[in-house]
Amino acid sequence: MVTRVGLELPATLEFGAWEQAGLKIARIADSSAWCLGDWLIYGQNVYAGRYRHAVAMAGLDYQTLRNYAWVARRFELCRRREGLSFQHHAEVAALSVADQDRWLDRAEQGGWSRNQLRSGIRAERRPGRAAIEQPGLPRLCPAAEQVAKWRQAAERRSQGLADWIVATLDSSALRALADLPELAESSAGLAEPGEPSTAAEAAGRLRPLVNAG
Repeated sequence: MVTRVGLELPATLEFGAWEQAGLKIARIADSSAWCLGDWLIYGQNVYAGRYRHAVAMAGLDYQTLRNYAWVARRFELCRRREGLSFQHHAEVAALSVADQDRWLDRAEQGGWSRNQLRSGIRAERRPGRAAIEQPGLPRLCPAAEQVAKWRQAAERRSQGLADWIVATLDSSALRALADLPELAESSAGLAEPGEPSTAAEAAGRLRPLVNAG
């Protein structure tokens, strides 16, 4: 039984039930930070003159809520990773959207703890490390059914989901480039011995350039 000051457990409790209780409590604790942040944002937007009174009546610490709200504002719902904690998101909240997604992707794929994520970010900022600028990519929010199909397709090719997505986009880009009229004309009119003579062959030559970019 959950009380305001703690958890009351029975004298005898099977390990499985005890383990599940811990998982549920951890999820509630993590989601509560998001929920309180969203709650404060709503109050600030809709009840600008009265929301502080509600905060005080609820017995909540305003500065803590402001911190939660700041992180929540940096991540709309579709960009929040269920597999990562609120603290993971807080670690990257001050970064650009592209860098947020890049680091959260790495943490998610590597199963990093919050401290591992923090260490990775600090290591990249150390003096002497060359900064690599990459164009930002949009954060997609596909439906669960789409992701399930993608995972199934990736598994059939014995690839990880990220690798399959990159390979599929690369293949589609090359097909699209092969269909460009200017590419077909240049490959047909400027071909020399040893050079590609068709649009398809020219597209094949583009693969290293696409991968390098």
